[in-house]
Amino acid sequence: MKVLMLTPYLPFPDSSGGQIRTLNLLKHLCKTNDITLFSLIKDKSENKNIDQLLKYCKKVVTFERSKSPWTIKNILKTGFSLDPFLIVRNYAPGVREAVAKELATGNYDIIHAETFYVMPSIPNTSLPVVLVDQTIEYLVYQHYVNETAPKAIKPLLQLDVEKLKRSERYYWKRATQVVAVSEADTVEMHKLEPNLDIKVVPNGVNLDLFVRKESWDGAEKKILFVSNFKWLQNIEAAMVLIRDVFPKVKAEIPDIKLLVIGQHITPEIIKLGEATPGVEIKSIPESDVQSLVDAYHNSSVFASTIKGPGGTRLKNLAAMASCLPIVSTKVGMEGLMVEDGKHVLIGDTPEDIASKIVEVIQSPSLAKKLALEARKHVETHFDYASITKILDNIYKSLGKK
Repeated sequence: MKVLMLTPYLPFPDSSGGQIRTLNLLKHLCKTNDITLFSLIKDKSENKNIDQLLKYCKKVVTFERSKSPWTIKNILKTGFSLDPFLIVRNYAPGVREAVAKELATGNYDIIHAETFYVMPSIPNTSLPVVLVDQTIEYLVYQHYVNETAPKAIKPLLQLDVEKLKRSERYYWKRATQVVAVSEADTVEMHKLEPNLDIKVVPNGVNLDLFVRKESWDGAEKKILFVSNFKWLQNIEAAMVLIRDVFPKVKAEIPDIKLLVIGQHITPEIIKLGEATPGVEIKSIPESDVQSLVDAYHNSSVFASTIKGPGGTRLKNLAAMASCLPIVSTKVGMEGLMVEDGKHVLIGDTPEDIASKIVEVIQSPSLAKKLALEARKHVETHFDYASITKILDNIYKSLGKK
C-alpha cells in the first residue's frame, strides 16, 4: 500500500509518547507499505533528524509551525475562531496545499492522520482516511479546567474545551476509519458518537530497548517517575507524587529516594522537588534515551500517580518491559488490560499509593512476582511487531474498497 502519513511532530528522536509510538509503527509498516511522511516541526534544526526517518519512509517533508504555542497570533486567532487552541497552535502555512499537490501526483492508497488536529490539512478526497486519536483531548483539558486551572480563566478555558469536543466529533465523523489506542477511549468516543466505527490499535513497547531487572532487593531504595512534562496530566501527577505520596513513604522508609526524570520539567516541579528531602529532579534532553533505560533498570518501584484521562501510558509499558514493579492509580493503567495484584498494585488515594509502594519495597518476592508477570503481559499484548499488523490489516481492508 502507498500511504501518506501526517503527524503533528517529527517522530525522531523518540522522546514523547507520540514520537515513540509513530517511530515504532514506521519500523514495521515500512516492510509492507511505501510511506511518505508529512510532519510539523517547531524549528528548522529538527530537519537533521530526517535521515533517521528515511530508513523507514520513502519521503519525508516538514512544515514549520510556531516555536511556542503561546503566541499573540495564536491566542487571538483562537478567540475569533471556531477552532480550538490545539488546532490553531498546530497550524503551519502551506501544509494543506502541499498535501493536495502530493495526492494529485502520488497515486496513494491511504491517508493516515495521527491525531485529529492534523485533519484540517487534508483536502476533500476520495481516498480512505485513517484517523488515529492517541487521546481524547477534550477530556484531558476538561480535567485540567475542573481540577487545576485558575478560577479567573476557567470560563475562557471551558469555552475552548467545548470547541475541542466539537472538533473531535467533527473529524471523527469525517474520517473513513477511526482508531483509538484503548478500549477505554473507545467507550468515551461512543458516549459522544454512538454509531462511530472504531478499531483499537494499542500503544506498545520496544522490548529490545529496555534492560530487564534481575534483582529486587538492592541496598538503595528508589521510587521512579518518568514523563515528558509538556503534558498537563504528567505535571499534575509529579506534583501529587512529590507533595502527597512521597513524604508518607519516607515516614515508613527513611532512606527512600524519589527520582523524577524526563523532558521539559517545569519550574514548579523543580521548586517542589528542591524543597522536599530525598527528591532528585533530573531534566534530560529529548535525545537522551539511555538515561531513561538506566533509570528504569536502577529503581525499585515505578509510581504512576496519573489522575487525568487519555490514551495509554507508554511510561508504564516501559516499566513493565524493564521488570520494574508498578504502583499506580486505576486511571494510570487504563487500556493496559492489567489485573490488580497480579501485574501491578492499584491505589487511588495518596495513602493507598504510599502504602503499596512501601509493601513492594519491603517485599522483594512481591516485587519480583509483579515484575515478571508484567513483563510476560507486555510480551503477549504490547509488542510493536504484532500491534503493527493490526494497523496494516486496517490499511488493507480499506484499500480494497
